[in-house]
Amino acid sequence: MSTMAEEIDDSLYSRQRYVLGDSAMKRMANSNVFLSGLGGLGIEIAKNVVLAGVKSLTVQEGTICQIQDLGTQFFLRDEDVAAKRTRAEASLGRLAELNPYVMLKKADLDLTPDSDLSFLAEFQCVVITDASHSLLLKIDAFCREQKPPIQLIAGEVSGVFSYGFCDFGPEFTVVDSSGEEPKEIFISSITKDNPGIVTTLDNAFHGLESGDMVTFKEVKGMEALNGTQQTVTEISPYAFSICDTSAFGSYQTGGMFREVRLPKTEQYASMQDQMNSPQAVIVDFGKDASMSHLAFRSLHQFRDQHGQLPKLSDIESLCQIANKINQQSERPLDTVDRDILLHMAYTYITKFIPIFDSDIESLCQIANKINQQSERPLDTLDRDILLHMACTCSSAFAPLCATLGGILGQEVIKAVTGKFVPLNQWLYLDAVEVRKGLEDQEQDVFEPKNDRYDHLRACIGEPLCDKLAKLRLFMVGCGAIGCEMLKNYALLGISSHADEGKITITDNDIIEKSNLNRQFLFRPRHIQKPKSTTAAESSREINSALTIEAHQNKVHPATEKDIYNDAFFELQDIVVNALDNVEARRYMDIRCVTNQRALMESGTLGSKGHVQVIVPHMTETYGNTRDPPEHSVPYCTLKTFPATIEHTIPWARDKFESSFTQKPAMLVKYWAENGSPEDVMEKLRTNEAPEHTFAVLKLMKNRPATWQQCVARAWVKFEKNFNHKAQQLLSAFPLDHRTKDGELFWQSPKRPPAPIEFSASDDLHMTFVESYSRLVADYCHIPYSDADRQSQNITKLLADVKVPEFVPSNKRIILEDTPEKPDEDAEGDMSDEDIVRAISDLRQLQEGGRAQGAFLSMTPVEFEKDDDTNSHIDFITSASNLRATMYGIETADRYKTKRIAGRIVPAIATTTAAVSGLVTIELIKYIKGCVLEDHKNAYMNLAIPLVMMSEPARARKTKIKEDVSFTDWDRWEVTGSPTYKMKDFVQHFKDKYDLTVSLIVQGTKMIYVSMLPGHTKKVTKTMVELIKPSDDMKYVDLTIAFEIEGEDAEFDADGDLPAPPVRYFFNL
Repeated sequence: MSTMAEEIDDSLYSRQRYVLGDSAMKRMANSNVFLSGLGGLGIEIAKNVVLAGVKSLTVQEGTICQIQDLGTQFFLRDEDVAAKRTRAEASLGRLAELNPYVMLKKADLDLTPDSDLSFLAEFQCVVITDASHSLLLKIDAFCREQKPPIQLIAGEVSGVFSYGFCDFGPEFTVVDSSGEEPKEIFISSITKDNPGIVTTLDNAFHGLESGDMVTFKEVKGMEALNGTQQTVTEISPYAFSICDTSAFGSYQTGGMFREVRLPKTEQYASMQDQMNSPQAVIVDFGKDASMSHLAFRSLHQFRDQHGQLPKLSDIESLCQIANKINQQSERPLDTVDRDILLHMAYTYITKFIPIFDSDIESLCQIANKINQQSERPLDTLDRDILLHMACTCSSAFAPLCATLGGILGQEVIKAVTGKFVPLNQWLYLDAVEVRKGLEDQEQDVFEPKNDRYDHLRACIGEPLCDKLAKLRLFMVGCGAIGCEMLKNYALLGISSHADEGKITITDNDIIEKSNLNRQFLFRPRHIQKPKSTTAAESSREINSALTIEAHQNKVHPATEKDIYNDAFFELQDIVVNALDNVEARRYMDIRCVTNQRALMESGTLGSKGHVQVIVPHMTETYGNTRDPPEHSVPYCTLKTFPATIEHTIPWARDKFESSFTQKPAMLVKYWAENGSPEDVMEKLRTNEAPEHTFAVLKLMKNRPATWQQCVARAWVKFEKNFNHKAQQLLSAFPLDHRTKDGELFWQSPKRPPAPIEFSASDDLHMTFVESYSRLVADYCHIPYSDADRQSQNITKLLADVKVPEFVPSNKRIILEDTPEKPDEDAEGDMSDEDIVRAISDLRQLQEGGRAQGAFLSMTPVEFEKDDDTNSHIDFITSASNLRATMYGIETADRYKTKRIAGRIVPAIATTTAAVSGLVTIELIKYIKGCVLEDHKNAYMNLAIPLVMMSEPARARKTKIKEDVSFTDWDRWEVTGSPTYKMKDFVQHFKDKYDLTVSLIVQGTKMIYVSMLPGHTKKVTKTMVELIKPSDDMKYVDLTIAFEIEGEDAEFDADGDLPAPPVRYFFNL
């Protein structure tokens, strides 16, 4: 055990730190957690808690490993079953490998209602899985009696049903309810009134609610507000009132407010109280959580009273218990759904008790009696359904374990950190849709075979298990979501058929240490190995029968022709995205739509996650849903008028890219394309000036040759960026400068800069010089030692440096809100004088021996955010904070700078696990053939906590005319011949749809535009002549449009009607 509690290992926890924050991470690193039960749910919770980084996890589980456990518990192996190890003995070592900072312990005791619970007093959080309600009630009472109370979390997965429960005591302090970074918003005005009204600048949404707290800074005129905390009363999305400001000075200009997050105290009822009056999170408006609560409670109470799970003859007794519980509830149900009770009862029964023919007959008699007593009885009972339910050997449905394990794992983190809002207090999840339509199956398809798939077989039947085993699946990405998906596939036996099934995965990335915190298939020994091949190997350790082919390719247009072509996609049964960027998701969506393949799409962002089911001709596509556009900062703001640290960090990141990557790369490319200096001079003499000639020559003239020259150049850059630039801006726009309208130029959000005087005693100044010097030396191949980089030695070198004095220039200052940065290295046509000067400069470089050999080469510095020894983040942090200081902006620490500059996506294992489970459930539904109403898109935010399921949107239909319409999934096909002409192609649509083709496009190439006079001649040419297919091209995908004709058309944009893609077969 190391000192993670005192110092966070950023190389391991960097992505999680951006979700939880340092204070929560340190509290977690001092926490001790107890977990009872290492079945499918328990191991998921344990995995997530260990990855998160608690101080210690103590596990209790005395159950001997069974062959069936291999289908739900990913840390058990065949040898554990053979050796008759307990689940705890088998799992402890593998859990320990996940995180060296977590101490793993095994509690050698049995946990029963008669147990002495005093040993639990040493834990801050107790997690109990798959336990009876009577035991849970006793543990809950004990936990609430402690000072301070111990947080209790309970959960269970039974078949395709599950629940989670939290009791965090009479009072629990939530330090941060959402984890969202508070926004700083500029102020337009503050009235001098009672109450004072604050209006945001440019009507920016403040996002506040009445009762929230804000603090003010940089307000001019009404300075009395600065530093104070005020309670908000919302007036509009961009205005709110505060205290009485009538006694303050009049508001003049400037200022910002920032939301203040205050701790909140939440109260939780005991489990005993929650039994009778449950508070449950709504997950799916189409399902009744109260019925699920009643069903679970009835089964547990029956087992407590009888000492065993119900037998078939006891179903009526079970229903009587349910009715009695319902009558005693504070909010009783109008009717008790006996069908659900019956279904769940047999989920329990068949865990341990085989069903025999005599019991089936008894079951049918009970079902008839229940039906007769129902308020809305069925006309007839379907015996096949009863047979199917009776023959099901129930288990923990593995994907449901993953989802609930992720959610409850996050609850453990909340319990020991106070970060985010805990569950209040019950959560019920199910995947009952996977059982729909199985009534026609014979009983034997659900019976156990004493193998690792018995649990799955009990839930979905042998035929669907067989389909999963023969599945051909393509998954793009082997990061956090990809690892969790592969684990689920291994447990389910997806693509485990030796001859027919195959999982193809691809990821061009390699494993870094920061991946280990959430990509749980990877270990320290895997660092710097390919993600895809390593993930495949680790998956086969869980289930050696898997057939996995691992690639290391990107899926993009460059691999579309030879690797991931149409033929490849047509071989796949389903495609799964495990990606982390929108561009790649859109590309995969296009490829799946083109090839009519279902796509399971998902993603995470910190505590948030989403699942989207995309099924051909059934649902909308990913391209139909658009994320809101990212907020872009105008170039003039970044370059000249920064107002926040979010402006200075991108500026510094851009400086890194342009100075140390782009310019060296430009020089390398220049000499690679243009030959020797003599070749360049010859081109200049013949007026064939190569692009970027002046920029390359300037770079060569200023190229340092020694470490001392690197240091000198660093100081010159310091003066230029943080002193001279400020002087230049103030000379152009003095502090009292006014616009044409008479308004002060320097008013919020514009901040006037203040020149910075360099000081060798200032650590920030020296960090800039040291990091800049080192990066220049790196790309110029100049050697240096650790001693050279020490501040005292750099200071000695600076003593001999002469920095040019500031001289005002006439260079234009960009004031317009230009969204994009102009190309500063772009050069116009070179005049005769320019050519003469360039030849002269190049000749001087030759005479000085600086235009040959190594001087014509540089090594561009590739930005790497996760290497703390390379000075990359040091440069960006120092440059950003120096610029912030120059403009009077609050600086940022290295941690925040790294996140913004590195565009780091916050991530945590809990969300990933929860999302992967839901995706896998939807995958099984698709393979099963579920209808639209049975599929579920999902959105979750485990911080709130929110889990919301909804039916996917139907495929969008576009109507061309009264009797012609299409969806995004449709594709029209036309089969031609070697002599098939363009006019035949056009006539095809006229004859079939009575539509006149106005446009034909192949990719970006215009094949035919009816309005262009020259194109009318094309109609007599063959399609082969116009498209010129290669020898192996069987078809081409074309985009067409039609002329608007008649009154049926609903389109008038650009005078064209849309059409689905058209695939033209050459038939050569």
